[in-house]
Amino acid sequence: MRTLMTGLRATTAAAAGVAVTAVAVVAVFVGFVGCSTAPPVTGPPKAPPAAPPGESPGQGGTAATESGYEQVVRDVLPSVVQITSDSGLGSGVVYDDKGHIVTNAHVVGTDTRFQVTFATGTTPTPATLVASYPPDDLAVIKVDGPVPVRPATFGDSSKLAVGQLVLAMGNPLGLSSSVADGIVSAVGRTVTEPRSQASPGGTSIADMVQTSAAINPGNSGGALVDMNRNVIGIPTLAATDAQLGGAAPGIGFAISSNTVRRIADQIIADGKVTNSGRAALGVVARTVIDFADRLTGAGVVEVLPGGGAQKAGLRAGDIITKVANTETRTIVDLNKALASVKPGDQVPVAFVRDGRPQAVNVTLGQL
Repeated sequence: MRTLMTGLRATTAAAAGVAVTAVAVVAVFVGFVGCSTAPPVTGPPKAPPAAPPGESPGQGGTAATESGYEQVVRDVLPSVVQITSDSGLGSGVVYDDKGHIVTNAHVVGTDTRFQVTFATGTTPTPATLVASYPPDDLAVIKVDGPVPVRPATFGDSSKLAVGQLVLAMGNPLGLSSSVADGIVSAVGRTVTEPRSQASPGGTSIADMVQTSAAINPGNSGGALVDMNRNVIGIPTLAATDAQLGGAAPGIGFAISSNTVRRIADQIIADGKVTNSGRAALGVVARTVIDFADRLTGAGVVEVLPGGGAQKAGLRAGDIITKVANTETRTIVDLNKALASVKPGDQVPVAFVRDGRPQAVNVTLGQL
């Protein structure tokens, strides 16, 4: 069963009806039992922490009753906004009392001006782009004026437990202030996102939260919330099945709140990301296909001056076939391999030069 990952910004037309199309689809495959296709995640998920004795995970011992759901929605939903631009709409979360709103880079795309609609039903408020960071698919915009709601509280995603109850809040299909429930299905996933205006080559993001809560176009940039009223992720991707022509129910991914806070804080403070925490090989590369239409590796187009690849002796024209013991048949594979390691790590890199296999150790830099 072949499946694809899709971005979750709805088209502008979605505001008037439910029939929308996903913004982008990429050739990333989710594997199921009995399938021969490769999974879109790398490595096993992190082992989740155990809940304290006598407590339901993430709920502080409070039963997930109907009234509990209602209280979480009342407290958090007003902090989730709808973001509209010339090219589409998505969701965002009020980050602080200065008017900063965090969302996905693929929601803002290449736009710099937006209209923000608050859950209070007020007239849309103009907003401008502070900065976008496509490698982690995050962006921050700022409202031009006072914010009529309080900021959301972002929790510690490292404490998430598989099975924990969560709510996805956003504007799916243009249906403002919608809520869906589910559980945390897995943590620590590395997922490759589709190409978008913000990231034409796509990107691989580590430490993502997998959830069964329904995520649809327009949910991107919204909030994945635990029963303690903390935002623990930004819904970003859902799996779709190309053969069935629709969504693969119960498989969605959110950028972890710890990643969101790390990136958003830098954007707000400096107008850019100064410490990405992401490893860089120091090359510009493209997927290489041989004359038999077989994927053969990531071909080095350019070696960046001063980077780890240059110091290790890699050259333009080399075809990288393995990084840190992960095969890299495509540029997507290379991105996944680098998402699983850290700046400063020394990793083996296998490559082909003039038809001969070779290998070097490369000390990785920072993206």
